[in-house]
Amino acid sequence: MPLLSVEDLIVRYGAIEALHGVTLHVEPGQIVCLIGANGAGKSSLLRCISGLVPAAHGRILHRCLQQGEAALHRLPSHRIVARGISQVPEGRGVFPNMTVQENLDLGAYLRRDRPAIAQDLDRVFTLFPRVKERRNQTAGTLSGGEQQMLAIGRALMSRPRVLLLDEPSLGLAPLVVEQIFQVIQQVNREGVTILLVEQNANMALAVGHYAYVLETGAIALEGPTADVRGNDRVRTAYLGED
Repeated sequence: MPLLSVEDLIVRYGAIEALHGVTLHVEPGQIVCLIGANGAGKSSLLRCISGLVPAAHGRILHRCLQQGEAALHRLPSHRIVARGISQVPEGRGVFPNMTVQENLDLGAYLRRDRPAIAQDLDRVFTLFPRVKERRNQTAGTLSGGEQQMLAIGRALMSRPRVLLLDEPSLGLAPLVVEQIFQVIQQVNREGVTILLVEQNANMALAVGHYAYVLETGAIALEGPTADVRGNDRVRTAYLGED
């Protein structure tokens, strides 16, 4: 059974329909990537999974052995986080006037297992040594790449089973993007399932196991990343190849 299922999902903002009956599945242990142009509805999908925007129609189901099955579209955001689903928002969303350490502490807000929280903090600092170096700085003083590292680290502090990543490469230098994607792969190897929204289709398809192409609010294509990568339409529209 899929760990996360989105079934016939419709999302509306007033009279504007952003998603038109989207269905996708995320299997345990996978990196599933969702590619598409600006305005295709990618961020709306992640925000709906996280409980930040309501579903006008359809279902979002999360299944795990420890907690059974739940309809995420009926739960508030904090209950979704408590089930082990965390989002790294587009634009990082760090709290600029709080320190790096305080931002990380907020990621573990719902937890009470202090020894395990300390272990996860060490894990974040191992993944992102720059974040450790700047733990006492306010987050607003960090570079864009450092803020992205902090945003990922904050999400990991909730010890997620599913990590939702929204445009992690946006506005970053190529070397930083490469580092971020190496961490994404490492986190996945350690057992975290990932749903990755990314405009950099080359990078997304290089690390993902399965891919969906979202166009104007609907799934236009899906398949194993190698198959999607070889599709002529994808190569022309998203990979810049003739």
